[in-house]
Amino acid sequence: MDWVQLEAIYATQLTIPLYQIGLLLLISTLALLFGRIKVALLNNYLFSLYWGYILNRDVLVGDNLENVSYFTVLYFGFGIIIAILALVGFMTHKD
Repeated sequence: MDWVQLEAIYATQLTIPLYQIGLLLLISTLALLFGRIKVALLNNYLFSLYWGYILNRDVLVGDNLENVSYFTVLYFGFGIIIAILALVGFMTHKD
């Protein structure tokens, strides 16, 4: 990776509300206490996807949607597909 690309990553500041971090901690802790490791992992994944692409979309794309790259849309789309497949797997899996 080029140093200029790393500087852009280090310079980006994303904001995450404290109540959402607390909610993530609460849901993940409860899922782990009840032995639902996969649910806790999916929960963390969905929160990360939300924080990175929905909550902070103004940092990623600015004021208009013309700045969205094809890779960003593809990456987010695959993330949603993975989450849906995981939910379907949870519903159809019998313990």
